[in-house]
Formats: sequence, structure tokens, C-alpha cells
Amino acid sequence: MNATPIVIVSGPPGSGKSSVARRLAEQSIYERAVHMHTDDFYQSIRKGYISTWLPEAQEQNILVLEAFTASAIRYAIGGYEVIVDGIIGPWYFEPWLKAVQDGFDVRFVVLRPDEQTTVARAVARKHGALVNPEIVGKMWKYFAHLGQYESHALDTSIYTIDESVAMIRKTLVEGAMRLS
Repeated sequence: MNATPIVIVSGPPGSGKSSVARRLAEQSIYERAVHMHTDDFYQSIRKGYISTWLPEAQEQNILVLEAFTASAIRYAIGGYEVIVDGIIGPWYFEPWLKAVQDGFDVRFVVLRPDEQTTVARAVARKHGALVNPEIVGKMWKYFAHLGQYESHALDTSIYTIDESVAMIRKTLVEGAMRLS
């Protein structure tokens, strides 16, 4: 198994993924760490972009998922703890499960504040992020029931970023949240 883990920090828009992932990388217990903000991969598309939540975006979303998964794997091979921040759910696990089969230590953490908190946080953002309350609420519901991955969800409704980071780091050090 690769010595440095790939940690997927997921959840609906407004759940705090980017803030938490950035801090996890900055405060990594490893010598090297990278924060991969998956929105950057989507924003790189200059022609032909389709809003990710639309059904016709499926092919684009899979392509982008494969691109950032390959990048995460390459960083991990290079000895970086990889903190991937994005809206990634069990419906997009195929490349990550392949990485696990190939011997990579992939962790999956879902930030899931309650719906009201999530929508309020998303709407309060000013730029560069999904702020439509109807879409955010719909996307929150995608993470409401994770089946076999329910134990990977953390209710961060009442926690600060630092408290969430500490809680996540503790579970990672304990070896929890492995994707399988």
C-alpha cells in the first residue's frame, strides 16, 4: 500500500469541503501534501462546459473525474498526502475503487451539516461557487443517505473549520474512513 493516503473530502455545496481540505493539506502530518480542488478541473474547460448537475453533463463529469483521479494517484506516487475536495459520491467511485485495488490508501470523508446549515452557508458565498438554494438543497439530498458509506459522513453543523479538521485528522490517523 502506498505510504501517503488520498483523502477525498466530499459533501454538498456549502458543506465546507474547500476550507477543510485546504487546512488538512496545510496541516498535514506528512512531509508533503497537496490540496486538489476539483472545481479547478471543471473551470479549466473553456469551450463546451455543461453545468455539472445537469443530466447531459454525465460524460463530461466522468472525464473530469478520471482526470483528477489520475492526478491524485500521481501525487500519491510522488509521496504527497493528497486531499481531494469535490462533490464525489458513491455514484462516482469506479476510478477510486480501482486505485484501492491497485494498492492505494484511499479515504472517503463526507461533510454533511444539516440541510438548513448547508444551504445557508452556500447562499452566503459571494462568487465562484454554487449558491442557488434549490440546487444546493437537491445536492444535499444526494448525500443524505449513503448506504454502506453512511459511517463516512460527519455532521459538521456546529463545528468550526478547525474543529472539523481536528476531528477528521483524528479519524484518519486511527485508520478510519478507508474506501473499500
